[in-house]
Amino acid sequence: MTLIVVGGLIAFAVVLLLIVVGLYNGLVRKRVDCDNAFAQIDVQLKRRYDLIPNLVETVKGYASHEKGTLEAVISARNRAVQVQGGTVGERAQAEGVVTQALGRLFALAEAYPDLKANTNFSSLQEELASTENKIGFARQHYNDCVGRYEETRQTFPSNIVAGAFNFGARDYFKVEEPAAREAPKVSFS
Repeated sequence: MTLIVVGGLIAFAVVLLLIVVGLYNGLVRKRVDCDNAFAQIDVQLKRRYDLIPNLVETVKGYASHEKGTLEAVISARNRAVQVQGGTVGERAQAEGVVTQALGRLFALAEAYPDLKANTNFSSLQEELASTENKIGFARQHYNDCVGRYEETRQTFPSNIVAGAFNFGARDYFKVEEPAAREAPKVSFS
């Protein structure tokens, strides 16, 4: 009889261990998905940062007296590049400032018909619009990954494993300022 009890306890312990390992591995997969999704945002933001100086240089030739707007765009870009190692919230805030500055730059371009007709400017505008869309999709994917991770991390019995192995909370990529929620207006007319 004791052999059966010991065997049952061993079987129970093995099943429990397999469940814990499965839950742990599921949490790890979801955490890695979050990291990968955040890295994809970085890829698109890098592309955006690379486009901005070219766009500003093109505008300078036509609207050199609009120095304040051009400097604001470059300053916002530089601040966003500096917070790349920061928290999700800090990065979202910096990106909101970049989006607002780009919006002002495109509004400025409306006042200069020669600039709007410039093929280089139009090409850069188109690339930036495409990049803005990709950034939006990357942010959405990241937030979806965070949602799945957080749901798993907070539900029973995964929450026990998450707590035991220090699986911390993840922040969503949120833009706090209403004006920064809108993509820069890009007009090809």
